[in-house]
Amino acid sequence: MDAINRGQTSPIAALAALFAVCAGLSLYATTLDSVTPSETTNELAEPTLERVYDAIHDGGVVSPSRLTRATQVGPEGYRVAVAVATPDGRWTNGRRPPREADGGVDSAVRPVSVATGHGDVVWGRVRVWVWR
Repeated sequence: MDAINRGQTSPIAALAALFAVCAGLSLYATTLDSVTPSETTNELAEPTLERVYDAIHDGGVVSPSRLTRATQVGPEGYRVAVAVATPDGRWTNGRRPPREADGGVDSAVRPVSVATGHGDVVWGRVRVWVWR
């Protein structure tokens, strides 16, 4: 009879252990759901913008004449359009992107210094559009 009593657990201890396991699983599932993305989005513009900037700048100054290199660094299977704009002008490369409101188009903008000619450098921005 003494051997049978040693192998048993009190019901309160078993319920407490069951509660701890259930609470741990619930916490894990809730945390996993909050960190897992619920929908996939096309977020390719930021890394593409970095690669485009690396291809078109020299010493931190963007040269519009280097825009021909910009579309070559885009992600495979995607179309890329690039625009460099300053208060005095605008230079583009690539096909005209669809409207962003239609969806499927990701874009990113970065302020840069732009060499305009005769050694002048002005502030401008580089904008990249990426779509299929």
